[in-house]
Amino acid sequence: MLEKLTDVPPGVDAIRAVGHVSKDDYEIVIEPLVDEARREGRHIRFLYEFGPDFQAFTPGAGWEDLKIGLGSIRLFEGCAMVSDIGWIRESSRLMGFLMPCPVRVFGNQERDEALRWLSSLPEGPGVSHRLVPESGVIVVEVKEPLRTQDFDALALTADGWLETHAGLAGVVVHARKFPGWENIASLLRHVRFVRDHHRKIRKVALASDSELAGLAPHLANHFVQAEVRPFRYDELDDAIAWAASPPEQRATRPD
Repeated sequence: MLEKLTDVPPGVDAIRAVGHVSKDDYEIVIEPLVDEARREGRHIRFLYEFGPDFQAFTPGAGWEDLKIGLGSIRLFEGCAMVSDIGWIRESSRLMGFLMPCPVRVFGNQERDEALRWLSSLPEGPGVSHRLVPESGVIVVEVKEPLRTQDFDALALTADGWLETHAGLAGVVVHARKFPGWENIASLLRHVRFVRDHHRKIRKVALASDSELAGLAPHLANHFVQAEVRPFRYDELDDAIAWAASPPEQRATRPD
């Protein structure tokens, strides 16, 4: 069975698996939790605990777990798996590479540490963006590792503009340091965003004092239709002005 736990900090949802876990357990405990979060428009910080009295999942429980996970994966902001069982620990680590949110595995004696980690997760995305409507430039502020949700939100803004415009004048990435990607899922979502939008972006500016500026040639290989130019971190206004300006005309030799 699954037990909903109440001895957790505010903002954390927790359950404990006991004995045999069935499909009915997921319908009674997990589905209402997910439905409530969806109605309230909030994300889930989830602790899943497997004590020594856990025995097994029934086949139906495995299918229900997969079904709920696929249908609500975007709601999860972080998952802590607490168990000393080897196969659960290993499968949870594998799942962590595919989830769009961070997943960490803790031992049974590390439950308090798991709760502290969930409570310490940053509020909201580590990446914010804004559209400058008068110029058609999107400015992306990067402070934390890139997440799948960040690219979903960025795609919504870009696609909303492209519904009524032929393209974006430019994208400006503003990051003192490039923090990388949270996991494989976020990296794949980044690749998908580039694939879907690179032909509709005229210019890409990188405003950074770190090695991010050195990525400009690599970005140029992906945004094949865009001009790419680096700027210093404190040159954000110059980067936006450049991204909004008309493309440079290439000189042609007379015949």
